[in-house]
Amino acid sequence: MTTVLDDTQPIEPWAPPATPVLDVRDLHKIYDDGVQQVRAVDGVDLLVERGEYVAIMGASGSGKSTMMNILGCLDVPTSGEYHLDGIDVASLGERQLSRVRNQDIGFVFQAFNLIPSMTARANVELPMMYAGVPLAERRERARAALEVVGLDQRANHRPNALSGGQQQRVAVARSLVNAPALILADEPTGNLDSRSTAEVLDIFDQLNGLGRTIVLITHEDEVAARAQRVVRMRDGRIVSDEWNEPGHAMAGAAR
Repeated sequence: MTTVLDDTQPIEPWAPPATPVLDVRDLHKIYDDGVQQVRAVDGVDLLVERGEYVAIMGASGSGKSTMMNILGCLDVPTSGEYHLDGIDVASLGERQLSRVRNQDIGFVFQAFNLIPSMTARANVELPMMYAGVPLAERRERARAALEVVGLDQRANHRPNALSGGQQQRVAVARSLVNAPALILADEPTGNLDSRSTAEVLDIFDQLNGLGRTIVLITHEDEVAARAQRVVRMRDGRIVSDEWNEPGHAMAGAAR
């Protein structure tokens, strides 16, 4: 039987599948003081696709903070594979890792980590200074990032003139300016009151709606509830991986 091709329909070009932002396979982190071994991360598999918003939860000692440090290229695993936006992190030297931390990952920390002597705008410009972005472009990108978090009118204020919630919003703006593949937030609402927590989480919702990939470390159920997907850790292992919203396929679940 002869197959007849319909040449009235356009032929879609083939394209490879999108590269996951995070691809972690059989990851281990073992601390050994010569007396005992602590398996802080014990055989973790995790896939995070582009545009996902994932919360990693767990009690103290669950391994979530060690996972955050490895995902942020602040620590190295004992064994296993970690690919960040298609890059094999284990293959990178220290200078390359510094560039990845500056340009491919946007960090948001519980303690804000703003420089007190610098204005909000100057704090937001810092990652771009390290990346060698020209002054005029730095100023424009910092202005746009502060506008996204609703603080463009406070650009010339130093951190001590800002509330805790405003300082964290400056930190979120700083995490955006190099257009990173991943926004990695470590207990970002831990120092905030309920109103400021809601404001910061609203910004994360907005950023994710614009396609940003967000991984958030938290121990608070109400914070994790804002993510699309919740990964729970215990004793260094992933014990559950669930979608918060109905209708999601588990394509990004741990293998």
